Amino acid sequence: MGNFSSGKGNRREEIKSIYESKRQEIELRLNEFTKIWKKGTKKEIFAELVFCILTPQANGKLCWSAVENMIRKGVLFTGDRSQIVKELSSARFIHKKSAYIVEAREKFLLNSKVSLKSIISQIGDGYKAREWLVQNVKGIGYKEASHFLRNIGFEQNLAILDRHIVRNLQFVGVIKEIPGSLSKGRYFDIEKRMMEFSKAAQIPMSHLDLVMWYKETGEIFK
Repeated sequence: MGNFSSGKGNRREEIKSIYESKRQEIELRLNEFTKIWKKGTKKEIFAELVFCILTPQANGKLCWSAVENMIRKGVLFTGDRSQIVKELSSARFIHKKSAYIVEAREKFLLNSKVSLKSIISQIGDGYKAREWLVQNVKGIGYKEASHFLRNIGFEQNLAILDRHIVRNLQFVGVIKEIPGSLSKGRYFDIEKRMMEFSKAAQIPMSHLDLVMWYKETGEIFK
């Protein structure tokens, strides 16, 4: 990772500068995620799963607002699919996503024998937990599973390869071009490259994600 051109080196320094200025805020945000894993209820963890189901090809802030609206109106935990659809105007593919939400709710919230937290705890490993989520939860791919595990404070070192992060990985020269799609193999390859950059820049993976998100959006979100 040391063979940066001057342009890429300057870009890396820009990322490091943002990190230094926002490090404390990032750490506070990550602590909030950790509290969800330690003290969060089944409903709180389910809400984070719903958020990650909604985010593909959609605005994250609007998706979280939709989740909060559904909680406030009593729709998320007890509403039928048509009620959920009405609250998803900020997301894309709302009919598919509403079906995924209902199926996940029946599996992990209404079925008292199946606790998402207990399943993840039993798996124990972040990479294996991600793979389990991808294989067992409709609407969840590697990005969404990584995002979910980070947001509930279980695993903070997986790459969340959304468009903001991929764009910034190109910006600092980690990848040459933005891929049109991410196969499993391509996802893992870029994740490995991001981890190498993380070590070289001395910015933890969990922090690097939020630094790059901040650079694109101007805020530390989730």
